[in-house]
Amino acid sequence: MTLIRSIFWNSDQRRPRTLWRLISQVVLLLIVLLVLQVALGMVAVGAMLAGLELNMDQIADPGAIQQLMAEAPVLVTALQLSLTVAITLSIWVCGRLLDRRRFAGFGFRLSRDWWVDLAFGLSQGALLMLVIFVIQLAAGWVTVTDTFSTREPGAVFALAVLPPLVTFLAVGFHEELFSRGYQLQNLAEGLNWSFIGPRGAIAIATVLTSAFFGLLHAANPNATMVSTLYLSLAGIYLATGYLLTGELAIPIGLHITWNFFQGNVFGFPVSGTDFTTATFIRIEQAGPDVWTGGAFGPEAGLLGLGAMVLGILLTVVWVRWRYGEVDLHRPLAKTPTPPPQQRTGENPELR
Repeated sequence: MTLIRSIFWNSDQRRPRTLWRLISQVVLLLIVLLVLQVALGMVAVGAMLAGLELNMDQIADPGAIQQLMAEAPVLVTALQLSLTVAITLSIWVCGRLLDRRRFAGFGFRLSRDWWVDLAFGLSQGALLMLVIFVIQLAAGWVTVTDTFSTREPGAVFALAVLPPLVTFLAVGFHEELFSRGYQLQNLAEGLNWSFIGPRGAIAIATVLTSAFFGLLHAANPNATMVSTLYLSLAGIYLATGYLLTGELAIPIGLHITWNFFQGNVFGFPVSGTDFTTATFIRIEQAGPDVWTGGAFGPEAGLLGLGAMVLGILLTVVWVRWRYGEVDLHRPLAKTPTPPPQQRTGENPELR
């Protein structure tokens, strides 16, 4: 009985072991998401199907689903917001009950430095996508066909661009909270064995969570083996600011503007998906797919990969300038175990 219990429970830390914490969070996430999206579907899907003249047999077709996404950006935004709520709530609950960690411990110890780092991340994502656009424009691989363009004739641009902006704000927040803030940190703690050490544990956790991040996008439209590999490398790029500061400010910032500038400023596909219901610049894409990423967008091309490498270097320079040193934030692999004199009481990290 003791052996079976030890498989699930870490008596020293007085909490479930890493694998079961990760599984529990995903299960809770799916439950909350199901409830939210069923409620959302009851309100919205019927109206959308009627408006697009689709029936329930047609909606099972992937092409019809893509049409629904293209013609109903507000619905896409609502779905992403429901995912944000589900991820945030599931991690908050699991943090309190299983991890024995406050929500701030997942990368949100808000301070002036946190907000400055967020601004750097926002600036970096926009800058790198500008570099990709300028290089393609100079090479003749993109042609600008319109500006302040909306897919629906007569639509007000400021209103049309709002749903994708909100969508990418939500995606930048919840993907970083889920992949880096929760998964990476939990894996680093679980792998921090004596023969691996905190540095090795953080490195392995980064590789594993980045590979999973790439796989999560493998079913996206126009995805290939190359795009999945490059998005796994993008996971390492996004994690860099978190690994060096222990906070999610830089990853969230660059994730938001990387996506928004990619899709709605410069008109590229975003991870294979068309978000060009409203774009500041509308383009026609040409050039070799190996460089541009083709129908999947810059993230599947060598230009995107080069931008990620440049982004890692910029983040290292930023952290060195701001904080005086560059090193892995080893507390990411440290368990929030209360000191011995408090093990029968409350974990002070929960206060």
